[in-house]
Amino acid sequence: MKFNLRNTLKNYGIVIAFLIICALLAFMSPVFFTLNNMILVIRQTSIYGIMAVGMTFVILTGGIDLSVGSILALSGAICAGMLKSGMPLPLVLALTMAVGLGCGLFNGLVITVGRITPFVVSLGMMSIARGITLIYTKGYPISGFQPEFRFIGGGYVFGVPVPIIIFLGIVLIAFVVLTQTRLGRYTYAIGGNEETVKLSGINAGFFKSLAYVIAGLTASISALISTSRLNSGGPQAGIGYELDVIAAVVIGGTSLNGGRGSIWGTFVGALMIGVINNGMNLLGISSYFQLVVKGFIIIGAVLLDRLREQAD
Repeated sequence: MKFNLRNTLKNYGIVIAFLIICALLAFMSPVFFTLNNMILVIRQTSIYGIMAVGMTFVILTGGIDLSVGSILALSGAICAGMLKSGMPLPLVLALTMAVGLGCGLFNGLVITVGRITPFVVSLGMMSIARGITLIYTKGYPISGFQPEFRFIGGGYVFGVPVPIIIFLGIVLIAFVVLTQTRLGRYTYAIGGNEETVKLSGINAGFFKSLAYVIAGLTASISALISTSRLNSGGPQAGIGYELDVIAAVVIGGTSLNGGRGSIWGTFVGALMIGVINNGMNLLGISSYFQLVVKGFIIIGAVLLDRLREQAD
């Protein structure tokens, strides 16, 4: 079989880049490849990695959701408030996820029924959710929860952190949904050519809205992990998370034009963002410079997406 460099880079470029970055960081910091640090990287990645799974559904339809960080903050704050009021934990978990589902449903309906571009709608929801969070918390974090809830973000099962288990479980579920179900097929089809889907008699609006519902749900699940791990929920949570989330999805090979991508690509993309963040911390790079680096990563991810489109 003849080796084709172009096809190899196209199909496995993200994995190759990930391995190169890991090798460089291992050379620059002896702490990087220790077991404790690897577990730390994946646990930190789990919060926005879960959100990236939901974002993959949205971007596959050709949309975008800028509100996931604010939905995380709102879900986390309401979760914290319910816990402090003494509500039963199962009810708190259900209602917290309902907040995310509701925000996602709002985005989806306004986009599909109102025929407003996803960028504008999600930008508006980003402001709405953050504003409601500030009103609800009065600008102060809510903290101090029972051990049962803190287990979600800080507990272990057979030595594996619970957030990692949840992350991997959601990745597997999303993979099955996208590859084995009608929802997955229609999600790809809508991103490929929405008009054709409509002409085929499929309710494209329903499945497109469902993608935003999934994004809202994953944001609220991440809120549960974040609030539990920090033992606090407040208005500052999730700021800037949408940047890491979108970057992870695009770096992972999902096209911003929709119709092409995979959950496994998103998984590797999220790990790459996590490794870069961890590496910069280990090397003592200022948080101010880290913002600059993340900005270049996002631009590079979009440029890479354009290059992939031209290659096709």
